Amino acid sequence: MSKAQDERGRTMLPTAWSGAQIALSPEEIEQWPDAASARDLVDGWPTRRPASFRVPTLERAVPVCRQLARLWMDSEGITDESARCAALLVISELMTNVIVHTNSLSITGRLQNDSDWLLVEVQDEGGTSSVPHRAGDANEYGRGLVVVAQFAQALGTRRETDGGRTFWARISLTG
Repeated sequence: MSKAQDERGRTMLPTAWSGAQIALSPEEIEQWPDAASARDLVDGWPTRRPASFRVPTLERAVPVCRQLARLWMDSEGITDESARCAALLVISELMTNVIVHTNSLSITGRLQNDSDWLLVEVQDEGGTSSVPHRAGDANEYGRGLVVVAQFAQALGTRRETDGGRTFWARISLTG
């Protein structure tokens, strides 16, 4: 696997993903979980492999991605409820940020298990429509990144060569 560097030149987590790669269309998102692809995933998700899924930037895609993450964690034998809840919250917040704050047409989510930690990545296509901000307690919206930081052992972003940006979070699997 290759190692990427962030804007400050720090070595980042692995970026080469070889595992289950799923792309869902807007029609499959709307039909979920009745889509044929949903049934195929339950029976065929490879174990001990990273997972990557690309979905359109539809609000309905967020719960579908949570379902995909649950299926993948099941196949990986990740049973710790705090790690599972943290992963689901992180993927939901990061995907929602892409939907709300970018002009991306699709989102790519990635999951990787390294026995001590779980890596969650969400990549947009660039084209920021607004800048995510850290809000104070009085604001109804804008606390997502603060919440993600509370559940992640480490987190960050990196620019991709295609102009997109990847947000990543590492979640402890060892308590």
